[in-house]
Amino acid sequence: MFDLLRKYTKDGWWAALLGPVFVIIEVIFEVFIPYVMSLIIDVGINARGGDINYIVRMGGVMVALALAACITGVISGFLSSISSSRFVRNLRNEMFRKIQTYDFKNIEKFNVSTVVTRLTTDMRMLRMAYVSIVRQLIRAPINLIVSFAMVLRMNSKLAIIFAYAIPVLFCGLVFITLKAHPRFVVMMGKFDSMNNALKENIEGIRVVKTFVREDYEQDKFEDRSFAVTAAQRFAEGLVILSDPFFQLVMYSCMIALAWIGGNHIIKGFMTTGQFMSYLSYVRAILFSLMMASNALMMIVMAQASVTRANEILNENPDIDDSDADENLLVENGEIEFRNVSFKYDEKSENEALSKINFKINSGETIGIIGSTGSSKTTLVQLIPRLYEASTGEVYVGGRNVKEYKLKNLRDAVSMVLQKNTLFSGTIEENMKWGNPDASHDDVVKACKNAQAHDFIMARPDGYNSELGQGGVNVSGGQKQRLCIARALLKNPKIIILDDSTSAVDTDTDHRIQLALKENLAGMTTIIIAQRVASIKEADRIIIMNEGLIDDIGTHEQLLERNDVYRDLYQTQLQGVAE
Repeated sequence: MFDLLRKYTKDGWWAALLGPVFVIIEVIFEVFIPYVMSLIIDVGINARGGDINYIVRMGGVMVALALAACITGVISGFLSSISSSRFVRNLRNEMFRKIQTYDFKNIEKFNVSTVVTRLTTDMRMLRMAYVSIVRQLIRAPINLIVSFAMVLRMNSKLAIIFAYAIPVLFCGLVFITLKAHPRFVVMMGKFDSMNNALKENIEGIRVVKTFVREDYEQDKFEDRSFAVTAAQRFAEGLVILSDPFFQLVMYSCMIALAWIGGNHIIKGFMTTGQFMSYLSYVRAILFSLMMASNALMMIVMAQASVTRANEILNENPDIDDSDADENLLVENGEIEFRNVSFKYDEKSENEALSKINFKINSGETIGIIGSTGSSKTTLVQLIPRLYEASTGEVYVGGRNVKEYKLKNLRDAVSMVLQKNTLFSGTIEENMKWGNPDASHDDVVKACKNAQAHDFIMARPDGYNSELGQGGVNVSGGQKQRLCIARALLKNPKIIILDDSTSAVDTDTDHRIQLALKENLAGMTTIIIAQRVASIKEADRIIIMNEGLIDDIGTHEQLLERNDVYRDLYQTQLQGVAE
């Protein structure tokens, strides 16, 4: 917790320093109030038989001290709010920045729901803990020390009571702290599970309604929600015990002090004013102990969030480009795989790709086809280093991909993934993800090549039409064409279309392929497809089978010599004819 505070309060350091200073000043003002009260009782009321002027004068001092304490308390609260909000903002931004550096392997370790929870709920817990540290954990020891000094000064014999109370409080605090932390770790895990169920339901609401599974989803969410409630009750139930435990000890001390202090007054060892002031200081000591306990409990609760934040911050990307040349750019679209193998888990014995060797000349159009699970997508994801080859080398533009900075490499490779993603905003804003500096004419040209222009212009607002989150207000085929246009607008050296026309009809698919061939000469194009018709015009076709290259050749060559390809083509041709 304190390591995070040190790292992420840099721009709010002045508020982080001044906040505790004003807390200390506030405590000093408050500590003098009981002392002034004892003077009013002993000097103003008892000793002089009721000196009104003295009472009024000292009463004014009490009011001034109270106002000063109130003002400094407000200032310290304002400063702690500034520093805590900046701390959480900086930490959240750093976590988000770190996530952006992850490669696919790192991303797969954290699902979306847990990342959202860590950036929201966990950050709220950390801010509450931060405020507790500044407002309570600093205030409580100062108040305790000063009040205890006043108690010793007034009557050291009565202070012996604390020799019994403090060890009891300390032992109770240690017990609760040790038991509470693991419970809060479990509780935050239950939050992740509930948020995951919520995310799945909202994203798949159309499927839920299609299969009439609303009741099932409701029951599933309620189960997760009840699990969160049970975990909260189990974790917070132990922490809640700290208040009655501390109050029991506190009021036991008060009763003992009242009994012993009353006898001291009767015997003349203390005045009434001193006793009243003594009780106020004792109450301040006990409340300081309770305040420190509450602050420590809040830190214990937040420690689970600290652990979860550090898991994101300490996750190191598997792909490192720190040794790459920043000035090295991809000169052309030549691609070469040299004895490349890859497996998702280094401990696994099974390889997703095994001993892959081929070369693609710059400007070639290459088709890749194969059965589901043959690692077609895995193969092309090694080109922009979305994954790192386990063994062997991948070359782009005649250089090993490890020689390029990831930004320079990925700027030269445009990829339309299997799962098409659009973002909230207008169609033109989405298109400019590929090239923020593109003109409107450039956007229109890319959309025409992707066969998206006509359906865009059919919408009332054309290119200014708003897309819902994820592109929910366009069809699957329209979404694919928009994603292709976005990739084309990037004007890359290499474009990879990963089954990106599966949702469009055969005629539109054919027109897209013709447009790519006619208008994108010189750009290396890789097309992954399930339909032979989508790739038969390619310069060469790669057939994948269980992570291996089964064959490479033109459409005519493969028809002549490859039984798998011939059977696939004839089956699809027969299906079209029928």
